[in-house]
Amino acid sequence: MADPNRPPPVTGYPAPPPQNGTAYPYPAAQQTYFNTSYYPPNNPYTLQQQQERIKFLRRIFAIFMGCIIITGIIVFLMWVILRPQVPEFRVNSLSVSNFNASSNSLVSGNWDAQLMVRNPNSKITLYYDQIEAAVFYKAESIAETTVAPFVQGKKNETAFGAKFASVSSYVNDKNGIANDRIKGNAVAFNIRMVARVRFKAGSWWAKRRVLRVYCPDLNVAFSTNATSSGSLTAAGVKNCRVGL
Repeated sequence: MADPNRPPPVTGYPAPPPQNGTAYPYPAAQQTYFNTSYYPPNNPYTLQQQQERIKFLRRIFAIFMGCIIITGIIVFLMWVILRPQVPEFRVNSLSVSNFNASSNSLVSGNWDAQLMVRNPNSKITLYYDQIEAAVFYKAESIAETTVAPFVQGKKNETAFGAKFASVSSYVNDKNGIANDRIKGNAVAFNIRMVARVRFKAGSWWAKRRVLRVYCPDLNVAFSTNATSSGSLTAAGVKNCRVGL
């Protein structure tokens, strides 16, 4: 049986001091470590290389654009100084032989066209690399041919011929030809040409140009309805329209 006069035990006193300089084994504080492997190091050399690459690409682009602008200015100045003009075409004569328009809308015949082309330029020589020509009745092609290449000097006029032959070309408006001949009117043909031309002034060459030549309303008169030959009417020389 406990002694009632004995005082109760006292709690809450600090632990006894360490002996011989030995620290009391308190639990070590828990440390938090961060995984830095997800954050790449800020490498100044890598950033510098990227900036130098961007500068290099910008310089290349600037040089390229500068070359294009300088070339365009030179070509423009040459074009302004030389003032190249398109050549002028005209038809001096057109004759038709063995012409026949059959009942089944087939047309045959031979066309002989004599043309003249004038170079209006005083500083430029023209090189006609290829001329493709065709004879039409209204909008329908009857025969085609190719003209031999030639060179034309400055302020020069050059005559050339184009001969067409058709054995059996289908023409939807064959009755129009027959009606023209019955009425005693001339039959109107058209000549169209596509010419590939180069312009040269000294050592300067311009880019090859494509000329489109259109010679409309070439009226060929036949003496009688039965005659299969005819020639250009007295209207004389017919000028052509030329466009690039």
